[in-house]
Amino acid sequence: MDVIPSFRHSVIPSFRHFVTSSFPYSVTCGLMQHYRNFCIIAHIDHGKSTLADRLLERTGRVTAREMTMNQILDDNPLEQERGITIKLHAIQMDYLSPSGEKYKLNLIDTPGHVDFSYEVSRSLSACEGALLVVDATQGVEAQTISNLFMALEQGLEIIPVINKIDLPSAVTTIDNVKKQVMDLIGCKEEEMILASAKAGIGIDEILEAVVARIPPPKGDPKAPLRALIYDSIFDAYRGVVVNVRVFDGTLKEKDKILFMNTNQTYELDEVGVLYMQRQRTGILEAGNVGYFTAAIRRLQDSKVGDTVTLANNPTDRPIEGFREVKPMVFSGIYPAESDDFEDLREALGKLTLNDSAISFEPESSTALGFGFRCGFLGLLHMEIVQERLEREFNQVIITTVPNVRYKVITTKNEVMWVDNPAQLPNPTMINEIQEPYIRAQIIAPSEYVGTIMKLCMERRGTMLGQTYLSADRVDMTFNMPLGEVVFDFYDKLKSSTRGYASLDYEYSDYERGELVLMDILLNGEPVDALSSIVHRQKAHEWGKKLCVKLKELIPRQMFEVAIQASIGSKVVARESISAIRKNVIAKCYGGDISRKRKLLEKQKEGKKRMKQVGRVEIPQEAFHAVLSLD
Repeated sequence: MDVIPSFRHSVIPSFRHFVTSSFPYSVTCGLMQHYRNFCIIAHIDHGKSTLADRLLERTGRVTAREMTMNQILDDNPLEQERGITIKLHAIQMDYLSPSGEKYKLNLIDTPGHVDFSYEVSRSLSACEGALLVVDATQGVEAQTISNLFMALEQGLEIIPVINKIDLPSAVTTIDNVKKQVMDLIGCKEEEMILASAKAGIGIDEILEAVVARIPPPKGDPKAPLRALIYDSIFDAYRGVVVNVRVFDGTLKEKDKILFMNTNQTYELDEVGVLYMQRQRTGILEAGNVGYFTAAIRRLQDSKVGDTVTLANNPTDRPIEGFREVKPMVFSGIYPAESDDFEDLREALGKLTLNDSAISFEPESSTALGFGFRCGFLGLLHMEIVQERLEREFNQVIITTVPNVRYKVITTKNEVMWVDNPAQLPNPTMINEIQEPYIRAQIIAPSEYVGTIMKLCMERRGTMLGQTYLSADRVDMTFNMPLGEVVFDFYDKLKSSTRGYASLDYEYSDYERGELVLMDILLNGEPVDALSSIVHRQKAHEWGKKLCVKLKELIPRQMFEVAIQASIGSKVVARESISAIRKNVIAKCYGGDISRKRKLLEKQKEGKKRMKQVGRVEIPQEAFHAVLSLD
């Protein structure tokens, strides 16, 4: 297949003119047979967003002139800078098939990182088919398999696409990748589409396969309304904008709707479809994907996964099977200045309106004052939220050591959920502590099997099995504590395998562990923001490393600072930061030694008094010290 270098510049403008003249935005196809709802799923950096760009160009939704940047659907500055998709993006395209039939294609571009797998599940629930994109040079990776299984559970039609075939290194790997895909989904070689999203190869074949192989949506336009909420965002002028997939019935402006889970009723103000911008049509038919507004001021009223129906003619069959996202990692976020507490509350509230995966509640710390305990999907999600707070809301914040949620069973057989180490009860009141475990799937070249096993065993992991996908590629499964994974496991995995290993995980269950609370003391005073729950066997090693790291980061004071790691009343590690010494005897030019001794004694008394009342300022880097321990 040849690359057509002038495709983007010559074909697209004329095609777009034809398409837009043939498809006025206010006219719908009218027949469900001409709708196709599909998404793109793949491992991170396999070319999903670039493929979406080419599909938008080929169908005339955007022109080459309007393509001011790559990954045009990734409109968040952080997405553009990092080159990753953080949030799902939906858009409708108009396509004219070679036979002359007109179709409306609803595409949802999905993230690939493991932290945002909940976005993928939301996309799949609104589709009938999926493009499974595999990098011709990387092959099948962990997230590829995870997303595929999610799609198969939803009963979606899978179209395998091998991307980046134009790369020189793909010549030697493409046959092997084909075999991996065939073994994975049981398809035939002729069913796979060879493409290069960057060069525009295979785009026509993909669009034709979407129309021919993905089934049209099923539903009854005359039945009571059933629509699934798969996403929602907050608009300062319109309130909550709800993205829905209509399964049965028809959604029209001025209809009075009912959210079945929250039991809230609203009157529709605006209904439309999603182009590059929201396009008002006034109606959404069964099988279509679009949006509506209804002057909703609270995002909690429109929960993702809820069923929308008509208030005067409700359905008795709500849409089931959608799982609500649960936070996996918790961290405290505090304002650098205590006066900014209310500003931080407002910023988190606004951020939550556009990212429903964030949860937060007020908490206080003796070291940092008032702040919020926030729940995230993973470390990358936490990092993204932190950057957005600083960039979009100009917040100067301090984040504490991230940790997971523990299940504590007391001596009275009461169950407590602890996501903050400071909440842990007295050890005499604890019967057992259970920690969350995950099922981790790692795919890597077979030469790194020993390295990966050693890394996982160090993190208290147990191997569940391994399968060779090919002669030189192995799929390993481990049962591991989530608390051992959320810190630097992913970075260590990548560095120890030269970037070839891929990781995916899913929540397993809670298991009992020999866990203890380790406090960090500065001059005998506990710093609750640095406290952590660790395994007893690792407590001494962990405490020693953390004390050494804090000694490097905490600036010297006019008095000696003792850094201690303790478990209960037992100190397991200690480091000291020596005092800055002022030369008080510099003004003495000889003379009696008793004069110098008197000055030194006076200085000693002053340092002792300063140590009692002095306060050690802890820099932000100290709270991230745990993440960079070797």
